[in-house]
Amino acid sequence: MTVPLYLYQASGKQSKKGEIRMKKNWFLILATPLIMTLIVTSPVLADPYTNTIEVYKKSETVKPFFENAYGYAVFPTVGKGGIGIGGAFGKGRVYRKGTVTGSVSLIKATIGFQLGGQAFSEIIFFEDERAYDDFTSGNFEFDATASAVAITAGVQAKAGTEGTTAGASAGPATGKQAPSKYRKGMAVFVHTKGGLMYEASIGGQKFNFTPN
Repeated sequence: MTVPLYLYQASGKQSKKGEIRMKKNWFLILATPLIMTLIVTSPVLADPYTNTIEVYKKSETVKPFFENAYGYAVFPTVGKGGIGIGGAFGKGRVYRKGTVTGSVSLIKATIGFQLGGQAFSEIIFFEDERAYDDFTSGNFEFDATASAVAITAGVQAKAGTEGTTAGASAGPATGKQAPSKYRKGMAVFVHTKGGLMYEASIGGQKFNFTPN
């Protein structure tokens, strides 16, 4: 019996489609683990806000504030630049009970951090709703006496939040952490990104909050 030519052609096309489909399936099976690994390990995909929060959570001084604060503002990077020599600038996010409520910019005419121009991160905790409302009212500014606890590995934290004493070695997972407390409803911590920070004066920092 002779099989028509078109049946051979149809059968050949189906066979090729099956091979292509099988190759695609094998590619997905082999590529999926690699893709997942890249997603987990790629520094490009890392969230600077999450990373900064994790750094502060490693500090025994700062950790309790995450547990009892009404909210907080996080600035992954603050340093010179953006407004000229002698100025400080940074962009951050504001959180209330773990939820992002808006973005905030930080600006200071003259840098008061004794760190030789090194970049640093900053986190501001709000003790209650009133402190949160003050900070997010639109434009907020720290007065001239405001200072922050410097969380730096292996370096003495000599400044407190507007008068808070901090004489113990401070730094993520390094030594005994210095005690701190709220002052005027807020507590401020900074962490250097290289170099040393002996004292952090944050007086004059101005913040502009934009709600989501």
